[in-house]
Amino acid sequence: MTTEDSIARILKKVLQIEIRTHRLVTDALAGSYHSTFKGQGMDFEEVREYTPGDEVRAIDWNVTAKMGRPFIKTFREERELMLMLAVDLSRSGVFGSLNHSKRERAAELASILAFSAARNNDKVGLLLFTDHVETFIAPRKGRQHILRIIREILFYKPHGHRTHILCALDFLNKVLPRRAVAFLLSDFLTNAPSCTSSDSKDSAAPTPPTLPTNLLRSLGVTRRRHDLVCVAISDPHETTLPNVGLITIEDAETGELLEIDTASTTVRQKYAEFNQRRCRTLQRGFAQNGIDLIQLSTDRPYLAALRQFFARRTYRR
Repeated sequence: MTTEDSIARILKKVLQIEIRTHRLVTDALAGSYHSTFKGQGMDFEEVREYTPGDEVRAIDWNVTAKMGRPFIKTFREERELMLMLAVDLSRSGVFGSLNHSKRERAAELASILAFSAARNNDKVGLLLFTDHVETFIAPRKGRQHILRIIREILFYKPHGHRTHILCALDFLNKVLPRRAVAFLLSDFLTNAPSCTSSDSKDSAAPTPPTLPTNLLRSLGVTRRRHDLVCVAISDPHETTLPNVGLITIEDAETGELLEIDTASTTVRQKYAEFNQRRCRTLQRGFAQNGIDLIQLSTDRPYLAALRQFFARRTYRR
């Protein structure tokens, strides 16, 4: 493939995502982003004469005394926000058993969020990370800037292979000058699961991983500094194995090879149980620490989950 062909392919993919997600933002999510994420304060706008139904506590007593009739202060919301997208580009993100990889799903969701922010005249920034910070794009406005962000998520070639969420969070906490809306997009596979290929019913299922204390602590620090939302992206074959006989799978992040007999009912059952416990551990850890979590899968439309999140956040407000 020539350089020109490669560039054309990249532009085509980026524009396809823009068209698809821009329509969703316009038709399905109009107003949801605005009502969910508020500005950081209120700016004084004007003093006007009191009318029945106005908030009594807003009366400007100095002006009222001078004019001999009641006047109130009015304010407008300081609307401009800063949206920061932190995207995990570790090798496990290239996996996708159906039409989309986890990385492509992350790019589509990031596109929706970025265009929603753009409609509200907010700045959008990007952080790409693996086991270290790969690249950082400072928050800016404009369509070309957003298209660049989508392109980087889709086609940036990372140097690292593994996942280190702590380094990404620490970087965000240091580099962002003020409070931002921060979306952390990852599969949260920080340590690979192991499976037994034994058919013995007495074989103990592997112990599911727990969320590391230092990770939860760092997430908590980031949540206090910013409006943090975590998005866990998964693939159906990460939780269930198809019955296709003896296969060799490779851990995308470590390169470790593992031979599994998927024809074994016991193996498939233990694999499913292990990953179900891993998902529950993730949900419980986030809930106990007051961290918003959106769970998406490559085999299901993400619009419903996004709508539910916006509705939930708006209701909480």
